[in-house]
Amino acid sequence: MLYYLFRFLERFDIPGSHLWHYISFRSLAALIVSLMVSAWFGEKFIVYMKKKKIGETQRDPAIDPFGEKKKNVPTMGGIIIFVSIMVPILLFGRMRNIYLLLMIATTTWLGLLGFLDDYIKVFKRKKEGLSPKLKIAGQIFIGLVVGLTLWASPDAKINETIVTEQEQGKIVAHKSEAEKSLVTTIPFVKTHNLDYSAAFEFMGKYKNAAGWLLFVIVTIFVVTALSNGANLNDGMDGMCAGNSAIIGVALGILAYVSSHIEYASYLNIMYIPGSQELVVFLCAFIGAMIGFLWYNAFPAQVFMGDTGSLMIGGIIGVCAVIIHKELLLPILCAIFFVESLSVILQTSYYKYRKRKGEHVRIFRSTPIHDNFRKLDKDLDPTSRFIFKNWPKRQFHESKITIRFWIVTIITAALAIITLKIR
Repeated sequence: MLYYLFRFLERFDIPGSHLWHYISFRSLAALIVSLMVSAWFGEKFIVYMKKKKIGETQRDPAIDPFGEKKKNVPTMGGIIIFVSIMVPILLFGRMRNIYLLLMIATTTWLGLLGFLDDYIKVFKRKKEGLSPKLKIAGQIFIGLVVGLTLWASPDAKINETIVTEQEQGKIVAHKSEAEKSLVTTIPFVKTHNLDYSAAFEFMGKYKNAAGWLLFVIVTIFVVTALSNGANLNDGMDGMCAGNSAIIGVALGILAYVSSHIEYASYLNIMYIPGSQELVVFLCAFIGAMIGFLWYNAFPAQVFMGDTGSLMIGGIIGVCAVIIHKELLLPILCAIFFVESLSVILQTSYYKYRKRKGEHVRIFRSTPIHDNFRKLDKDLDPTSRFIFKNWPKRQFHESKITIRFWIVTIITAALAIITLKIR
């Protein structure tokens, strides 16, 4: 809102009004305001939830050795994250930007979906919360909306790169006009881009439509996978918030270079007009994550719940799709994918061996972060574990959390340097 106000005031030569042209100014302002809102509103929210005695009630001591201390800690802290993102975005964002509108829609929808799940758990006292089918359906829906919008919107265009060979070497430029495109960045590949429609050459004039259909399916998969991955990662104090802040910084860098034609040319990546608004959004997101950590770091004063974790994963996934970097996500969000993969492997293998009358598990516990704090005395005596002796001792959850952050810093840096390593 302030963006349009100061653009109007610029007509009257009001000092300082020209600053609102600069994406750096608006992004850093969004970051600062997000931190301030999360600090102020977070304290008010925690006091209110404690007063109403709305807190965590279900903690399995066999999984979480510190679970007894965490009972009655306020949950649904994703509301703090949501408010801390939306306030600076409404103040500093350019609301006519299609990409920013998609991020707002994603944040609101998945935040609401997670809130319903938490509400059922807390107020209805149902351990399972929202039906898994309804939760998946909600994630698929927003993925479908994002994919179809990027397909249909005339504002969602990019300038593809043109590489020409000259005596002084390769010269990278961009097409003079933005156009609808199905290309996406491939890490570690010299040609660097993949065209979704290339897989449908046999369909002739229908290949472009088939390519867009594949793009929509990929978008749905990315949003669903990241949303669930973040949800699984949210199992220790500060774990998901810290990892997400690091990922947000990497995405912010990728969005910025994609929105700057000179940097895009230097890195030989597509130029995406309008994606600079994602930088404003991501700065608000990073501020919200860091501000939430103020209360969520060990020992946590509040938990984000599904209200926060589902929303966080969706934000990361949609942002990556918009800047055509979704194929970098297995590197950038390696922690989320490993958490999800560990659960899938554990469940599938256990069911497979159970059909043979055996109780065999791969890990001591999943998601994989739980494997590092599981005590031998808490293991199921009727089951056999393939990696029973890994790790050889229990770790405190704060040490596990910080080590996961370090891994995410490494994968985030690797995701960025893939732009040059190819």
